[in-house]
Amino acid sequence: MKLILRLLLNALAVVILAYVLPGVGVDSMVTAIIVAVVLSLLNFLVKPILVILTLPITILTLGLFLLVINAIIILFAAKLIDGFQVVNFWWAIIFSLLLSILQSILHSILKEDK
Repeated sequence: MKLILRLLLNALAVVILAYVLPGVGVDSMVTAIIVAVVLSLLNFLVKPILVILTLPITILTLGLFLLVINAIIILFAAKLIDGFQVVNFWWAIIFSLLLSILQSILHSILKEDK
């Protein structure tokens, strides 16, 4: 039940950011839920591999290259999902940063209710 609630909060964050950012678009709430699921799977399966492969450049940039990895994962999700659009790399970086901030705010509100 907790996993479903987290996915719905992530989908809500995707919808809010798609409404706020002009370079990101989501067609419907169902598409936002699919985006949340796909991003979760990509972060679970692909991101650790990319982090290990790019460890030297990540260390050299003091971790800032992780923003690039997040943007690549978001662009890959946009290619996989038909109703989810990200205009370019820079919008993917902005979307990634704001999504992380919004998710942490929403999840902290959820923890306070318990």
